[in-house]
Amino acid sequence: MRSFGLIGYPLAHSFSAEWFAEMFRREGIRDAVYANYPLGSIEELPALLAEHPLLGFNVTAPYKRAVMDYLDQIDPTAERIGAVNCAVRQGDTWKGYNVDWIGFAESLMALTGGECPHALILGSGGAAAAAAYGLDELGMVHATVSRSKKGAGILSYEALTSELLQKYRLLINATPLGTWPDTERFPAIPYEWLTPAHMLYDMVYNPPETAFLRKGREAGASTMNGRRMLEIQARETWKLFLSACR
Repeated sequence: MRSFGLIGYPLAHSFSAEWFAEMFRREGIRDAVYANYPLGSIEELPALLAEHPLLGFNVTAPYKRAVMDYLDQIDPTAERIGAVNCAVRQGDTWKGYNVDWIGFAESLMALTGGECPHALILGSGGAAAAAAYGLDELGMVHATVSRSKKGAGILSYEALTSELLQKYRLLINATPLGTWPDTERFPAIPYEWLTPAHMLYDMVYNPPETAFLRKGREAGASTMNGRRMLEIQARETWKLFLSACR
């Protein structure tokens, strides 16, 4: 039996195991299983891999950056992004990849309709790094907004003005705020300045409409959640997992 899984914490909100189970059924794959492995600390990863003969695993918050220290090789794209969301066993070693950016960039096109608006990325973690890489690949100008305001060029939430939001019409929530079960949390942007010209993209997919997206919809903005991103990155992940089985 080929075993795969997901690490992160918490994982009760994740649809990954259900997605892979449905894909296995649909494709008639009977020799593969995918399970959630919630880790209270990334330091638990070596023991998990020693106990479970995984061929590959996905990585979600809060370990997309920290997991890199536990892998033997990092794919150049993941190295540039500075985050890993997929690791594949290669013999006795592990190699990390990032396919989040593919899921993000491909799904974003349905929201923007081919436009290239200036974008604000809300958050500065691994998901935000993948979003920034995806926007670069799409040729979109972007800036990052973070509570910690670490790094050159990163804006604080207090710096968001009406004029700035007129310039940056695409807002991307790359934080976990609003994820089930804490569904009423949302990034602290000035929603009163949103207009029907704005587009709000939330990497969170559970619930389908977060408070962030609801506030955007109420302002007349176009909105999209992260479900399609999840599906695309899962598809790309499976391609990598298959390479480990050959």
